[in-house]
Amino acid sequence: MAKHAARFFEEPLAAKVPEITALFWAIKILTTAGGEATSDYLSLHNKVVGGAIEIVIFLIALTLQFRVRRYIAPYYWFLAYSIAIAGTGVADTMHLTIGLPYSVTTVFWALVLGIVFWYWQRSEGTLSIHSIVTQRREIDYWATVFATFALGTALGDYTATALHLGYLASGVAFAVLITLPGFFWKFARLNDIAAFWMAYVLTRPLGASFADYFSKPHALSGANYGDGPTAVVLTAIIIILVGYTTAARNDIQQPIS
Repeated sequence: MAKHAARFFEEPLAAKVPEITALFWAIKILTTAGGEATSDYLSLHNKVVGGAIEIVIFLIALTLQFRVRRYIAPYYWFLAYSIAIAGTGVADTMHLTIGLPYSVTTVFWALVLGIVFWYWQRSEGTLSIHSIVTQRREIDYWATVFATFALGTALGDYTATALHLGYLASGVAFAVLITLPGFFWKFARLNDIAAFWMAYVLTRPLGASFADYFSKPHALSGANYGDGPTAVVLTAIIIILVGYTTAARNDIQQPIS
């Protein structure tokens, strides 16, 4: 796959992903929430048209990200947002259209994520985000991101509906869980790469659960603000934060000496 991509896009000149900062985690959680609300809004009236729009957005974002040869915040976060939208759409289609239970889709995407991690580690020898300096590693990285988004959507819906926790309780539960990787990294010597990816996976059900809480009707344990308004507000906040990080340039990885 990487060889075919190289025919169209040049190899990176520097790392293509941001340095991990507090703002990174804030934007990541907002992106997961915004993608959930946006995908739900697009599929609200016509699932076929909504799915087509999601695919077009994803392809545009993918092209922009792979055309540049170093990290550019708006392109990176545009692709992350498009994957949040598409990942939600794919996971929801598996449940709502095909009819697979959330437990099945959760296990399926967990297995997909495990396979992607295994392949990435086997072919590159590391899962570090500081190693994303080749096109093949970038492809592995974004495949991982897609799997985490789809998994998080399925997992968040599973806890909220199948386990009957409701969206708010699910969001609170994931907010607690996401602190554990950092705790074990600091006090139990958990590998920093493992801690990062554990937290990264949990951002998706965390953001999606709160997005669903604000957007869904009262009958579904939500606050009933609607998918559209929720998506607009979250997108606006993301644009502001990405604009700030673009200007500040404090999330650009320094070359490894």
